[in-house]
Amino acid sequence: MTVVPLAIAVDLRYRRWRHQFSLFISHDPWFRPMVIQAAGRYPNLAEYYQKNATKFWDNFYKRHKNKFFKDRHYLEKDWGQYFSDDANSANVKVLLEVGCGAGNTIFPLIAAYPELYVQACDISPHAVALVKSHAEFKEDRVNAFLCDVTVDNLLEKINPFSVDVITLPDGYVLLRDYAIGDFAQVKLGNKNQMISEGFYVRGDGTCSFYFSEDFLSTLFFQAGFNTVDISTYCKQIKNSHKNITMDRRWVRAVFNNLE
Repeated sequence: MTVVPLAIAVDLRYRRWRHQFSLFISHDPWFRPMVIQAAGRYPNLAEYYQKNATKFWDNFYKRHKNKFFKDRHYLEKDWGQYFSDDANSANVKVLLEVGCGAGNTIFPLIAAYPELYVQACDISPHAVALVKSHAEFKEDRVNAFLCDVTVDNLLEKINPFSVDVITLPDGYVLLRDYAIGDFAQVKLGNKNQMISEGFYVRGDGTCSFYFSEDFLSTLFFQAGFNTVDISTYCKQIKNSHKNITMDRRWVRAVFNNLE
């Protein structure tokens, strides 16, 4: 049985953004002492949150466990053609998910696609532990491991052919992340929690980046990838309890190697 590297799902909270910090004033009274303490050691606050990303995300999963994010069943509709099995082939498709969290992508996909094998990593030890303790976790379907892809060598974590997915002409990078104009970005901006353009920090120290289609396409082109498909998905969500309507925005993109 051969293994065909297929795709990477990327969580861009890992990217080391090289923006310069200029002014950062938070109106959150709980958050302000942490900012002042950080500013004393790091003139560039972006560096502080990047260096401590593992701690903040691990605390996040300690607190929320697997209750924060919903299972991502919509991926079957959005990208099903990249996961679906070929009935006439003995090949196994391999997905590498960078930033697997508690497994909200992994388990819906392996349930829907019996021949899919998932390599899954995260910078949070608690997140990896949550994946391994999931009732549907099977070692012959999922390899979950701790890894910060910005500093660690993936070749030390998984077999080289599984990493070749990022260089093979028939491999794809599948990405879904926050888009500029998202409700959460506006809310963080109103609280003066922007570190640099597009880069924001939440009250718990975890960070998020909000992408435009042009920025993301250029970023991947510079890294040697072609844009196969890119779009911005918009959805209005009504919160009846708070009587607010939230305009949520996500960018969805598919890239492959230019070679």
